[in-house]
Amino acid sequence: MTGNPIRIIRSFAPIRICDNGGWTDTWFARSGRVFHIAVHPCVEVQVKVRERRGDEPRVTVNAENYGDRFTITEGRGKYEHQPLLEATIEFMKVPPDMCLDIAIHSEVPGGCSTGTSAAVSVALIGALDRIAGGTMTPREVARAAHRIETDLLGQQSGIQDQIASAYGGINYIDMFEYPEATVSPIRLPDATAWELESRLSLVFVGVAHSSSDVHEMVIRELESAGPDAGKLQPLRQTPEKSRDAVLAGDFRALGQAMIENTAAQENLHPALIGPDHRRIIQIAAAHGALGWKVNGAGGAGGSVTILSGSDRTARRAMLRDVLAAEPRYRNIPVRLSHQGLRVWETADAVC
Repeated sequence: MTGNPIRIIRSFAPIRICDNGGWTDTWFARSGRVFHIAVHPCVEVQVKVRERRGDEPRVTVNAENYGDRFTITEGRGKYEHQPLLEATIEFMKVPPDMCLDIAIHSEVPGGCSTGTSAAVSVALIGALDRIAGGTMTPREVARAAHRIETDLLGQQSGIQDQIASAYGGINYIDMFEYPEATVSPIRLPDATAWELESRLSLVFVGVAHSSSDVHEMVIRELESAGPDAGKLQPLRQTPEKSRDAVLAGDFRALGQAMIENTAAQENLHPALIGPDHRRIIQIAAAHGALGWKVNGAGGAGGSVTILSGSDRTARRAMLRDVLAAEPRYRNIPVRLSHQGLRVWETADAVC
């Protein structure tokens, strides 16, 4: 058989939940700590690579979740379709003699506040890095993904979403001077990890989270107050409590740290905990949940992580009542992702 040989590269990168300490991993906080849990479902990227012919487009992108397929060619305006994808491809410097067909998919709805955008960037960086031999470490991948969002796209972004996706697992992050940080993976006995996984629920409120005037106002206030702002101090304390709780297998203490973190988010601005979040939390509390964390920075839309007690029947009843409370609420089943970014080349390349 003759033809143009095709390499097929695949990558997976997890999302994160329960990001206790978020808001302190930012440029205006300067230093902070974060505890988070990387979970499935993952973002999936597939890249078909072959030699480029003539003046055909170098890159075709199929953003499956958005039903958006587009090409990237030289000499056009930048970032016309999906800015994060286009900026990542630009950053990774696709060789001009190669033709790439990229497909990106996630089972997680957009705007879920679970670091999905960072996972997209991490998975795409990993796949494109594999073309050149795959030399980037998880730290380098996370740093590149963060630079793309902040430097190329000019967005507000902490560092922990990219770390969660690149490293996987449960992590305690100590950002000693933005954006420099140490990442300490938290290894649990199997029984503790299985029990934690069985108690976690992720509920999407059915409305996509997006940055808002509230977030900008909070950022301006924290920037004015400086890194020692009083409102940041409670958020800096919950990650250590969370780390110690999971290491001890103390789920009640973990739940309390989640509740404290959500209260600290609300103290930044009441609108960071929306009506849907409050409704879900009220139902969870009525069913004996140990804790809850409004994921990400908070605000309208997004999702809530719930930590249930030991009674599985009570957890199922809680989820039934949550979903019955509002048709647009959605339970997203999650599993611990002990691995972060995974990249490999399939053996069954086609011609």
